[in-house]
Amino acid sequence: MSFARTAPKKYQIVETRLQEKLANGTTRCHLCLWRCGLKHGMRGFCQAIVNRHGTLFNLSYGILSAIDVGPIEGKPVKHFLPGTQVMSVGSFGCNFRCGGCHNLEISWGVTALDELARGLSTAAYVTPEDLVAAAQRHDAQGIAFTYSEPAVWLEYVLDVSQVAHDAGLYTVYVSNSFVTEEALTLMAPYVDVLCSDIKSLDDDFYQQICGAARVEQVLGSIAGAQRRGIHVETRTNIIPGRNDDPDMLRAIAQWVHDYLGAESPWHITKFFPAYKLADLPSTPSEIMWRAHDMARAVGLKHVYVYDDKGCDCAQHNLPVEAYLDQDPAKVHELKKCAGSCCDDSGILLKKYEKYDSAGR
Repeated sequence: MSFARTAPKKYQIVETRLQEKLANGTTRCHLCLWRCGLKHGMRGFCQAIVNRHGTLFNLSYGILSAIDVGPIEGKPVKHFLPGTQVMSVGSFGCNFRCGGCHNLEISWGVTALDELARGLSTAAYVTPEDLVAAAQRHDAQGIAFTYSEPAVWLEYVLDVSQVAHDAGLYTVYVSNSFVTEEALTLMAPYVDVLCSDIKSLDDDFYQQICGAARVEQVLGSIAGAQRRGIHVETRTNIIPGRNDDPDMLRAIAQWVHDYLGAESPWHITKFFPAYKLADLPSTPSEIMWRAHDMARAVGLKHVYVYDDKGCDCAQHNLPVEAYLDQDPAKVHELKKCAGSCCDDSGILLKKYEKYDSAGR
């Protein structure tokens, strides 16, 4: 499978690959399981997909919020090319609203995406070719899509992955797995590794952070990725009082064993207080190691405890321009959509169209 599409050299919104025009004048997005139905000038729940005159576009294509280089084990991925270096990249937008998010400004990306929608953004735009060249220049053997939910910027993920594979690099997709079967099918030829959260086996937990989500959907996507030949590793961030019930943790381990296999790695990470959950304590070591022992007891052979590591965070990364072979001033020049669907103002949302350039 080849998408045979040349990425734009300058920032512009890019048509999404998974959309359906409905009889009622809306267009439905099929990138994630929200399956938002949007009219002209509206954005999806993720804030990164916008409807322009009946066609859905990815607002954040090529826009990068963070870059870092480190061992693949830090994703965490332990059983795919251990010892190699991976360039981690993030964009903006998410289909969840996790109360303990450590990448809030990146993941939710409300301000950054709004600036893009208003033609006022100075965020970095990086073509797939330039990103792969940067990875090679920094001696990375792979590229990981992380920090924000990659399903939201799937078009860029696919384009980068194709260029990366052509250059001999692997790709890692760090996800909440609230994605569609259609998206998984597009990903499978180009994504080598899925590192996915299993946050809980409680529907109420998932619906507190994403009103449309059910455990069955998330687990189905994870299993579906493995059936399509993607290497899968899972992780659970144990949050005191939220998802630390021992019986449920044992059940997560049992699910991994039964549906992914005894050899499938399960990573247990520590919760650190943040955002709406700032009043909670960090995860006690005892429950993490108890979960480890229960997982081994049900037959999982590779269980890893990260007593000093939580989520895949971008808080201490170098600026994006540090990794690019470009003038920082050019990297952060004003971004206005260069596509034919937009006028010179670069305004992409209907609610801003009434304002002139002085009034924005």
